Amino acid sequence: MTFASRNFQDMRTITSILLTMLVGSMLAQGTYTLDGRITNLPTKKVYLLSYYGEKTKPVDSTSADSLGRFRFLISSQRIPGQYRIQWNPNGILELIWNRENISFSTDARSPEDSLRILSSLENQIYHTYFKRDRTGQAQLELLMPIVDFYPVKDRFYVSVALELETIQKGLRNTIDSLALLYPASYAVRMFKVGQSPFIPASLNKEERMVFLRQHYLDKVDFTDTSLLYCNAFANKAISYLSLYSNPRMPQKQLEIEFIKAVTVLLGAASVNAEVYKFLLDYLVGGFDKYHFDDVITYIAENFQDPFACEDQKRKTALQKKLETFKKIAVGKPAPDIEVPDLKARLQKLSDIKSEFTLLIFWSTECPHCIEMMPRVKALYDAQKSKRFEVLAVSIDTSRNEWVTFIKDEKLNWINVSELKGFSSKAADEYNIYATPTMFLLDREKKILSKPISFRELEQVLKEQKLAF
Repeated sequence: MTFASRNFQDMRTITSILLTMLVGSMLAQGTYTLDGRITNLPTKKVYLLSYYGEKTKPVDSTSADSLGRFRFLISSQRIPGQYRIQWNPNGILELIWNRENISFSTDARSPEDSLRILSSLENQIYHTYFKRDRTGQAQLELLMPIVDFYPVKDRFYVSVALELETIQKGLRNTIDSLALLYPASYAVRMFKVGQSPFIPASLNKEERMVFLRQHYLDKVDFTDTSLLYCNAFANKAISYLSLYSNPRMPQKQLEIEFIKAVTVLLGAASVNAEVYKFLLDYLVGGFDKYHFDDVITYIAENFQDPFACEDQKRKTALQKKLETFKKIAVGKPAPDIEVPDLKARLQKLSDIKSEFTLLIFWSTECPHCIEMMPRVKALYDAQKSKRFEVLAVSIDTSRNEWVTFIKDEKLNWINVSELKGFSSKAADEYNIYATPTMFLLDREKKILSKPISFRELEQVLKEQKLAF
């Protein structure tokens, strides 16, 4: 054998070894397939999204063929959890991925009802039990009022009460059996978080509510951080809050009830820092969205991010948000802000000398603001003697839209904006995540009230004899 031929053979051997190593590396890393077929797709584009709590984010996208077939490749490095297949805002299908290949078919017109899981034990478990639970819960909702109002000594009552307990036992036994058969199943762990405690039919409506509040979280494993990658904890939190909710309650009373719920929920979750932080952030965001300021202030004063650091530069965004909420509670001095007006002159909140100041954060992109601002102007202009000033802080990014609206509506108060949207310093100082947001301040710039709507604003102004 010549040197050249021996050298060529050596190169082939090295190449073969490298290819073997490459294939071995790919197998070691692992790639799973998600094969779907969705008939009657209105569009070819299909998206794969992952969950963290109730929020989703895009993972991948692909195009379906003429038969509605598509494939996603999922790396074994990806975190197991709840995933979503989506083809338009209303076209969705929930799946569980737990390091296995998935194959399914369905119809875009009724994706859940027409679903067939061709391969994937997790999804066979998930969707089979999901349908059974949905049916069972619907049955319980129909039977519960009968148990509440039907004469106890009647034979029909006895049969209904028995059926009520039988359905609950059936659902509970199914989960328990699945947990024994498939202890590593992600879907089963999700369902265990979501299950309700067994309710004896003998409890009346008031007793049932007390029982649920006491035992609703008994079976929840708050140490299972893998469940952060699905909506189980978020759904459980909402369900628990609903036990304290009553639409007939005035907001202040409702906030008192929610404070009770938050105390129990965060206390139960405190066994695990990650889950606790998630629920803390989730609750703060939700209560902020609906302007439950008393609840947020209570949370800010009694709970803190377990990952927060005393070093101001290293504090988490959540902890900074909580600290800001404490600063903007009713009775506290309003944070001073300095924002440029229409002529680029800096206007400082503390320089306003009026008896009262109405601080409004608004935007021309907010339909509620567009409808409300002229109504506020009518109250402002109706003052016989000017007792309150308005500092209107725009959360706009377009100077043209901002200026045009002010001129069109003749908003003759102090108009300012950094034109940085929600990223502005003023918005950050007041934890502004939605518009309109309002604060009524006294002469010393202490926060007197935080009205949510125009009706509440009008009422607050009347109480201060600022409107009639």
